[in-house]
Amino acid sequence: MKIAASLYSTNLQDLPSLVHELDALQLDYFHIDCFEGQEQKVRKDILAIQGISDTPIDLHAIGASSETFFQLADDLNVKQLTLQLENLEGELSVPKNRTYKFGLAIVNDTSLASLAEYTQDIDYILLMTTTPGKSGGTFQKSSFERIRQCKKQYPKLPIFVDGGINAEVSFVLRLLGVSQAVSGSFLVNHDNIALALADLRFHQKGSSFLVEDFMLDKASLPLINKHSCSVKELIQTMDDFGMGFVLLEEQGKLVGICSNADLRKGILKNIDDLNQLQVEDMINSTPITISNQESTYEMISLIKATNFPILFLPVVDEEKNLKGVITFNELIKGEG
Repeated sequence: MKIAASLYSTNLQDLPSLVHELDALQLDYFHIDCFEGQEQKVRKDILAIQGISDTPIDLHAIGASSETFFQLADDLNVKQLTLQLENLEGELSVPKNRTYKFGLAIVNDTSLASLAEYTQDIDYILLMTTTPGKSGGTFQKSSFERIRQCKKQYPKLPIFVDGGINAEVSFVLRLLGVSQAVSGSFLVNHDNIALALADLRFHQKGSSFLVEDFMLDKASLPLINKHSCSVKELIQTMDDFGMGFVLLEEQGKLVGICSNADLRKGILKNIDDLNQLQVEDMINSTPITISNQESTYEMISLIKATNFPILFLPVVDEEKNLKGVITFNELIKGEG
């Protein structure tokens, strides 16, 4: 996951010093918010930054006139331009020969469906989890589900997130497959910017979020009844969902899993006569699970204490009722 530093969130007056410090840490982007009427100030600041730094500019424009901001992006040779959808007036005509990536941003109260008519014109989606252009807001855990829904609704578009992002939020965003995070106060006002950036990129502990805050719920999982399913149904379900596993339950309780590895083991056991293959041959009846009330720190501790790779974790409550799953494939792809 790439990290963009929101420069205007700084408490410092000396912008060049902040730029030099972030450059030394090989930051991915400088994020600049531009409200309508501030174009000349932003132009001056970006030109000054480009005079001392090669770090690309990520421009977030908030105003009615898209043409003004398209021209500004061209003039300043920015690498990414995002327009705030709620502020735009008139028809949006996106330049076809642009030299920068273009995206649209929406706030939490705006329906994801509002982006549907623009999917052919944008390169990414920016989800605002706090007020655009205002630093210091608090990330709402309900945004995790919004990110999942956005990825499901627009699977071909990278998701960017801006607002209230600290180290632990960043870790969960990586789990969810977010492509870029914009960090403001947490990064640029930190006593140790290098440590803050390292935490945003590699943080793997914390306790303010629970597993249930960001797990995949049961409605989106490959789930079948253990005693009523057939070998064909088990394999077909795994193939249909494409998640690399199937969960088996009885009366709401998790009673086993079948992963790709379990499927291979069952086939190898009966390789000489596959007609003898039974559902039981492909089920792990004692999988590692995690409680929905565990924290991210406890989740990481569990993974580190396990002597084999974990690609997913079933989530259960105190009565062993299946609640959901945590998957790690997006984290593995993003950190690999």
